[in-house]
Amino acid sequence: MATKTKRKTATQKAAAKETAGKKPAARKKTKTNKTSARSGLPPLDQGGAPRQTADEGYETMTTQQGVPIADDQNHLKVGARGPMLTEDQIFREKIFHFDHERIPERVVHARGFGAHGFFELMDDLSDVSCARILTEVGEKTPAFVRFSTVAGNKGSPDLARDVRGFAVKLYSKEGNWDIVGNNIPVFFIQDAIKFPDLIHAAKQEPDRGFPQAQTAHDNFWDFVSLSPESVNMLMWIMSDRTIPRSFRFMEGFGVHTFRLVNEKGKSTFVKFHWKPKQGLQSVVWSEALKINGADPDFHRRDMWDAINSGDYPEWELGVQLFDEKFAEKFDFDVLDATKLIPEEDVPVRIIGRLVLDRVVDNFFAETEQVAFCTQNIVRGVDFTNDPLLQGRNFSYLDTQLKRLGSPNFTHIPVNAPKCPFAHFQQDGHMAMANPKGRANYEPNSWGTEDGGPREDPERGYFSYPEQIEGAKRRVRSETFADHYSQARQFYISQTETEQTHIANAFTFELSKVDNEEIRARVVSHLRNVDDTLAKTVAQNLGLDLPAAAKPARKPITNLKPSDALSIMKNPPASFAGRKLGVLVSDGAPGSVIRALKSAVKAEGAMFKVVAPKIGGVTLDNGDHLPADEKIDGGPSVLFDAVALVMSEEGCETFLAMPPARDFVADAFAHKKFIGYVETAKPLFDKAGVDDLDEGCVALSRGNAKSFVETLRDLRFWARDA
Repeated sequence: MATKTKRKTATQKAAAKETAGKKPAARKKTKTNKTSARSGLPPLDQGGAPRQTADEGYETMTTQQGVPIADDQNHLKVGARGPMLTEDQIFREKIFHFDHERIPERVVHARGFGAHGFFELMDDLSDVSCARILTEVGEKTPAFVRFSTVAGNKGSPDLARDVRGFAVKLYSKEGNWDIVGNNIPVFFIQDAIKFPDLIHAAKQEPDRGFPQAQTAHDNFWDFVSLSPESVNMLMWIMSDRTIPRSFRFMEGFGVHTFRLVNEKGKSTFVKFHWKPKQGLQSVVWSEALKINGADPDFHRRDMWDAINSGDYPEWELGVQLFDEKFAEKFDFDVLDATKLIPEEDVPVRIIGRLVLDRVVDNFFAETEQVAFCTQNIVRGVDFTNDPLLQGRNFSYLDTQLKRLGSPNFTHIPVNAPKCPFAHFQQDGHMAMANPKGRANYEPNSWGTEDGGPREDPERGYFSYPEQIEGAKRRVRSETFADHYSQARQFYISQTETEQTHIANAFTFELSKVDNEEIRARVVSHLRNVDDTLAKTVAQNLGLDLPAAAKPARKPITNLKPSDALSIMKNPPASFAGRKLGVLVSDGAPGSVIRALKSAVKAEGAMFKVVAPKIGGVTLDNGDHLPADEKIDGGPSVLFDAVALVMSEEGCETFLAMPPARDFVADAFAHKKFIGYVETAKPLFDKAGVDDLDEGCVALSRGNAKSFVETLRDLRFWARDA
């Protein structure tokens, strides 16, 4: 049916006639140098950039009910540094909608891989915590760990440049404790109300549905360039931390500051660290791109193979413990999730170990259905008023309800406690067990047989009785205002090679940004971090060097480097857990193969054979050597180091095979150690490698062991020069 046009009233006609021909009145702009007495909003946003307000021509932001929003930067809290208030209907609506945006996969951390294991306590923390899991030395607690990427969907590749989730579920005797962390100790934002905006900006752009599992696009860099609080995290994600070689070779962090509380009710602040026993290791960017093409399941396969071969991944649990006195004198706010505490200021105390020794029986039942919640803590552990943590505690139950379809997700075996539990919660979708007896409420008059469980004031959970005062406001503490000092500290803590990688990563990502204003805005922030870095990125982009962004608080420029922040300053002690890929042909010298294989095994590493055919090769002594990979399916990017062991005739065969030439060219370009027999040298020439450096080692039966010991350095970084 045709839509009828509404007639104007007489009043509307008169008004239209009166204003005909007149220029519209200019919209008045609200001055931005004064604080609004009514809302308490500062004139600038949390990073020093002018707020984008409706007075400047933007539409007025409202809730879904049409209520105008005065502050979309901070949730409602008690005082500037107090806890979040659950009455904050604006945050509740925003995070509730965000949590329910996707089904069935996770909104974030969709691509993950999990494994079972145990946590063993090695140091008694009874002086600071009454948690049994932290006081019973030698006790082994069952654990489930899920590693993940953040931005990509379930089908995205493993080696995307991205933060990695490191979530640990500990099935303690006093209930489940979830340490839901990442492989980076800081985060992009300070307040959970901005989390939907961050993830929307990082995900594929909504009008086109791409790019997938990467941040190299306008929306992400637009958001972070307008959010100076993200600058510290930008340094981390542009470093090699976001392209780890393996889940087994990366750190994990609890990110937030938590509390430990002892039997006397005394509180101690704590930061959690998971440190890999096999050291830190990442790949280079070109390598990551090629691994994604060769094996998009590289990290999953690596973990699966390691556990099934008995090479169990292991981490040490460390804690940074500090009190209110330290927190008050620290240059930064310990409640700010965009900051860390350098290990030089508060050493990490190793208290236990985490070992993963069993793969899942079914990926969906366990890895996909495992539900982590930051609110899952045990007696002796408590929260702080970190506004990002407070929001996560509020949000996670919504997430699990949407994704798993029922409040009974704890009935799923991977989520169920392994200690005794009893409550009156009943019914609902997928209820596998309901309370027994007559009573489903308390208090009740029924006896022990039908009356159900009762409270236990002695053993029950108790919260630290923190004294809090403050006005109810949407505000961010001024102690959160320094956004550049720790970013600078991170950068100067890196080796020269790592700094080059950071500059190259910024260049690559920003080269995918179409809007030059956004590129310039990012570089203006980098000028507050390190001017040489900013100039390098600007030059690489062909961009005029912009003025430095105005900081909300003057950065501290004399923070000392922290070696713990560098991957290359924390190398592994051996080549254990790594892979040597050996390109082998028919007629290859068996004596070299046997010596090399023996040395690799003694090192605790893996020996993988790459051959022209998957059926393997026949060595010069007549022995058959099975192949692990066919040459076009086993490129050198899949290995930590390579060796070329072939006969003269075999080398001729490889010279005619492009994948063999790429095998050598990529290994050399990625700074890998390359062992070779004399008959393999023509393959270097064919790959365009004219001069062999000290990272290329001539092999013989006698030096196989020393060659493998050389591999402990992982890369020959001098090749960069």
